[in-house]
Amino acid sequence: MNDRSLPRRRFVASSLLGAATLVPRRVLGGAGEVPPSEKIRLAHIGMGTQGFRELKALLDHPAIEITAVCDPNADSNDYLEWGAGEIRSLIGRLVGDPNWRTAEGCPGGREVGRFVVETYYSNQRGKPFRGCRAYADFRELLEKETDLDAVKVMTPDHLHAAVAIAAMDRGKHVMMHKPLANRMAELRKVLAKTAATGAATHLLAYGAGLGNARIAAAVKGGVIGRLREIHNWSNRPVWPQYAEIPRDRPPIPPGFQWDLWLGPAVDRPYHPWYTHTVFRGWYDFGGGSMADMGIYSLWPVFERLGLGPAVIADGWGTHLCTTEKTVSRVIHNDYSYPAACTFRFRFAAGSGGDGVELWWYDGGMKPRLPETLDAAGVRPAPEGILFVGEGGAILADFSGQKPILFAEGKQTPLEQVLGEEFARAASDRGSHLDLWVNACRGGEASPGNFLAASAVSQTVNLGTIALRSGSRVEYDPESGRLLSPGGAEHRLTREYRPGWEL
Repeated sequence: MNDRSLPRRRFVASSLLGAATLVPRRVLGGAGEVPPSEKIRLAHIGMGTQGFRELKALLDHPAIEITAVCDPNADSNDYLEWGAGEIRSLIGRLVGDPNWRTAEGCPGGREVGRFVVETYYSNQRGKPFRGCRAYADFRELLEKETDLDAVKVMTPDHLHAAVAIAAMDRGKHVMMHKPLANRMAELRKVLAKTAATGAATHLLAYGAGLGNARIAAAVKGGVIGRLREIHNWSNRPVWPQYAEIPRDRPPIPPGFQWDLWLGPAVDRPYHPWYTHTVFRGWYDFGGGSMADMGIYSLWPVFERLGLGPAVIADGWGTHLCTTEKTVSRVIHNDYSYPAACTFRFRFAAGSGGDGVELWWYDGGMKPRLPETLDAAGVRPAPEGILFVGEGGAILADFSGQKPILFAEGKQTPLEQVLGEEFARAASDRGSHLDLWVNACRGGEASPGNFLAASAVSQTVNLGTIALRSGSRVEYDPESGRLLSPGGAEHRLTREYRPGWEL
């Protein structure tokens, strides 16, 4: 049996050495190009705003060809964006038409995705390309796209586990936007499936906190003595947070398959408050601000310090009030994240975090600064991280300012203290796509693989459980069970719509 008779997916994962003698000339690319037979055939699942922001890198990568897109929404202009005309302008540049839909709102959907992919490839190759199919249901896509190698998951959080597990069950590699899942039980199933299948995986939060990796390496080296506290804060949420379930019943927009968007979540009437970029604020659909930003900033800290999953978590959130017949009352809310919240995490002895407290803040909340920083007139930036040890503290914000060491009554840029050691403390091992493509071809696992994100991902999910429980929770990472409080076990999972159980 020669290599030409191998299934194409096995061929892609094989060595590229000698490929020219094993593949017919008709399937070889031009000089310096990756032959079509060796490209990773990718399905892009989720065609919302962030999907389009990250699309060009996929389209430009010589080893990847997008052959399918998927989204329950066909084509609309009602998405939320961070700047007026941002997504339209981006798509206009991708398709070479600066006037594309200039009179409309923010676009998205599978047909927009298909149009962009086919137009970009046509312009790039100088000939028509019509090889991208569009699907509303990722399950249908996985069934029909038999020659598919991999998927990129860009859906709302509540669908991440369902898509990733289904893809790996069919032998596909998976790249995913954070988080891995917004339920602890689903997260653990994703991790188990990754280990069982050996799929090449990559979580896109990897590498974003390179500066924090350098700081954590310095902390581990003892620059502030024994570490006691880590404080991380974000200006999120930057999307609407709804304190009450919508009561009006707008019609489902044409071309939008609401039941497919709901996926595993329990049925409810359609409302735009749930969809298109605002999903993250709902417990059923999102993971809150920490799942949005904390995985970026804290994953390298967990990695460098060798932290295991948190075993104890506390959560506090703001509340809102309403009035009923001249009586004011607190809105009891177990369906959406608060406008601002704080988490405290503790770690098991011997896990790398013995005696360390990790604090998270969002919605404008910030930590109480150590006396030395407060006396120096320090005011925290909108987003940042603070490490407090017995011999000093390190403060960094996320606006590009270099981290500052506060020790022995002085303020010193951390880079000056460590010199070349600071530059060597962390290094970028390559682009997301290069790392993942190499793994898909049978090379070394990406350092951003799903299993590497286990500890920080479990910690993020535990924070939400504590917040919703209204009390301290204790967790056993080995079994995946809650040790306390009693009766909170249902927070580990979700109630599934029939047919969507994992």
